[in-house]
Order: sequence, then C-alpha cells, then structure tokens
Amino acid sequence: MSNLLEMTGISKRFGSVLALDNIDFDLRAGETHALLGINGAGKSTLVKIISGVYSSDGGKILMNGVEVSIREPTDAMESGIATVQQHPELIGSLSGIENIFLGQEGAGKGLLRRVDQELIKKKTQALLARFPIEIDLSVKVENMSSVEREIVAILHALRQDNIKVLILDEPTSTLTLPEARKLFEVMETLKRSGIGIIYITHRLEEVIAIADRFTVFRDGRKIVTGAKDGSITEESLSKLMLQKELGALYPAKRPQTDADGDILLQTRSLGVEGALEDINIELRRGEIVGGFGLVGSGIEVLASALFGDRRLDHGQILLNGAVQALQTPKDALRRGIFLVPGDRKTQGLTLTKNVTFNATLAHLGRASSRWGGWLRRRKNADTVAGLLERLELRPPHLWRNATEFSGGNQQKIVLAKGLFRQADVYIFLEPTVGVDLGARSKLYDVMRSLSEHAAILVLSSDFDEVCGVADRIFCLYRGRMSIPPSFDLARDEVLDGGLVGRRQ
Repeated sequence: MSNLLEMTGISKRFGSVLALDNIDFDLRAGETHALLGINGAGKSTLVKIISGVYSSDGGKILMNGVEVSIREPTDAMESGIATVQQHPELIGSLSGIENIFLGQEGAGKGLLRRVDQELIKKKTQALLARFPIEIDLSVKVENMSSVEREIVAILHALRQDNIKVLILDEPTSTLTLPEARKLFEVMETLKRSGIGIIYITHRLEEVIAIADRFTVFRDGRKIVTGAKDGSITEESLSKLMLQKELGALYPAKRPQTDADGDILLQTRSLGVEGALEDINIELRRGEIVGGFGLVGSGIEVLASALFGDRRLDHGQILLNGAVQALQTPKDALRRGIFLVPGDRKTQGLTLTKNVTFNATLAHLGRASSRWGGWLRRRKNADTVAGLLERLELRPPHLWRNATEFSGGNQQKIVLAKGLFRQADVYIFLEPTVGVDLGARSKLYDVMRSLSEHAAILVLSSDFDEVCGVADRIFCLYRGRMSIPPSFDLARDEVLDGGLVGRRQ
C-alpha cells in the first residue's frame, strides 16, 4: 500500500512545553492507523496539525508524495483531509441528506437560495455509489440511532471527491457493541475504496479488532509504530502507553469481611413507568456497587431517579433508613447525594467558565462567606487546587476555562465538584467515556478512596469496568435487574443484550 500522508520531523511547542518532539508519521491508502497515548502524550496535537487547527513549528507534511502547507482547516480539506469530531454537531430536525450537504443545498449563491432537493438527491446517490453503505438518509437525524448519526457525520466529511484521509476521533464513545460493529463495517467499506483512516480511541480492544497499524505516543514523542499481529494484546499496548501493566488499572477491592458498612442509600421496589421496574439496591459505606447495562437498559433513568431528576411512579428511596422525597437535584444535593453525569459537557460543566468556578458550583454555601454571600475566591482557589492536585489535573491551571481541557481532565473537574460538595453518596454514570487509560486509573483510585467514608454506585455500559472496580454487581436489562452473586457472567452474551450466566 502506498503512503497517502507522510509527516517528518514534526515539532510543536506551547510556551515552555514541547508538545511534539521531531515526530515521523505516515498513513497508507486503505488502512486504519490507530493513535494511542494518554492525555498529554501528543496524539491530539498531531491530529490538530494534520487537520489545520494548529500549525507546526517544524517539519514537513506530504500528500501523495507532494509537500503541502496546512495552516488552517480549509488547507487540510483542500489537501484531501477531513475530520469527524468526537461529538459531531448535526441538526436533528433535518434529514441525513440535508445534514450531509448543509451549505451545498442549491446551485445558486447567497443566503436566500432555495434548497434544490433533486440536486442533493443526485449528490447523495453519487456519494453512496462511491461508498456503498446501507442507511436511510431521508430520516430526520433526531430519529436516527447513534451509529446512524455517526455515519451521517462521516458522509458529510467525505462529500468532497478529493478526500482521501479521514480522521475519526473516539467514534464509538457513545455506541453500544452492536452499533460499534456496524461502524467497523462502514470503515471496511471506506478502506476498500482507498480511504486511509486515522483512528483515535482509548479502547484497546478496538485497536486489536480493527487497526492495521498503531502508533503509541508518550510525553510528546513517538514510542513505536507497529503492525497488528498475534503478539499484540491489550496488556502490551497498555504497558507501552503507561509504562505499567494493564492489571494495575483497577485498585484492589475491599477485603471480604463479615462486617458490612452502614446502609447509606436503599431503594424499595423503585419504578419509573416505561423505564424501570422493581429496583431494589443497597449502597453501603465502604464499598463500590456496580450496575451494568447497555444503552436503553435503564441505567440513565436510575441515575436520574436517585438524583431527584426523574419522578418515581412507585417505590421508595431511603437515606440512612429514612424515606426521602427527592423532587429535584437540589433536594438530592442537600441530602448528601452527588451525581457525576454521563454527559460532562452538557450536564457536568459550564464549559465557558474556569476550573474554580465549576468545582465550587455545587456548594455555593461553602464557597461563599457567611455574611453578605461573597465568594471567597482565594480560599476557594486554594481548596480546589488541593483537590485537583489529588486528581492530577494536567495542566493545573485553575483559571483556564473547562472547554480548554481534554475529556479526561474535564471529568476530573466534575469529580472535583463532587469532592468539594463532600457528599455521602456518589453516583457515577458512564464515568470514563472518552477518558484515556491514565486518567481512568486515577479516577478509579479516587472512587476507591471515596468509598472509605461514602457509598459509591457506578453505572456503566462497560462490562469490564463494572467488574474491575465494583465489590458487588447487578445488571439491568429492559428496566429490570438481576443480581448474579454466584454466577460467572458470559461476557460476549451479556454485551449482546441480556444477562446470561453460568453457575460456578
């Protein structure tokens, strides 16, 4: 396979920080090349240089053997490079076709030009002739599945005939396993047409499943580029990225003793019409309880109900043995419950505000003076700095806006908000979506540390995560729960939908 893209001697510095140090990288026609590395390793900076967000301080970029100058995103597009971001921005009220050709709807010019439906239909037919993908693009995006929306974003990126390099940034972060498999089939179709794919992921099992080659970055340097073969495992990739074994990802579980901690939160036959039925769980001080469920299983609704953001149709929530009426999240916060939401960007953070603002937002009483209600800025900054030193925020810039941090560091800011709140019960919903291995390890350590004095509930569609971090486990399927204390769960069957067990 010939090289589509070649980069030699690429360097990038931000002030005193050398983000990329003399990097060589290449992408071949018809391959998937995975970029691996923890936050700050350099992979995101390299991709931003390829896509024209940053310009390099040194080195050369060649497309099909010809040197190109990429100083802005339009340069990348003209050179044949397109990017699909982790959370593609699509217009839900428009069809897939209309989203793909947004801005190219008519042959005329100007803001008042009419949409030429026949024109965009012809363009769609030509696009699907190049990339034969089975999808109904006449459907509104708001009615599509997650993987269908991802496919629309990919087709939007490929609508120009000259695109040969496609960058996919964490495309499976919100997909179920069957949806991810469908996306991988689409990627194979693109590869057969000669498209080269740069694939960014934190899921090492995906690298083994679909990547032809991989490159590992660490501290701004390229550690290795390798081809997939039988010797490559999740453990070996993890060691290259972290300089430690994958087994160290999860902290040690609590010792099995006869004495259990106090029950801090309990549900009795909790139900939400059409979503949950007869949910009975106990959260004790000193342990982590894990709840596994795929998208649509009810884990999101359970998190909302426990946090006062979803009305119960029947059942009860008890805190320290007393029945509670949680009408709003404010009620839950006052009673010592804190939710780390699954969507940190829209539910966990005010992205345009700085770290200190975000970390103190859930407990303004603690953040303000007793007299007059003025924010205690210096004291708050000192407190938040201590929390984020514990969480290893990188870089530790408290006055930088949340939007300027990576996904893993944004999750640390959300968790700092929970630590500042000093809750008794912490609920983590999909806690490590889009978070690299290094940040995941730190988050799991903090969960275990919190469990020494609080009750922890982890709700996740990542089966390995639930098994790795939790002391006790239950599974949700179509709103109902199963508790498998004496079962060895069959992983592949569970992930395909439903709880399947084998007696030990």
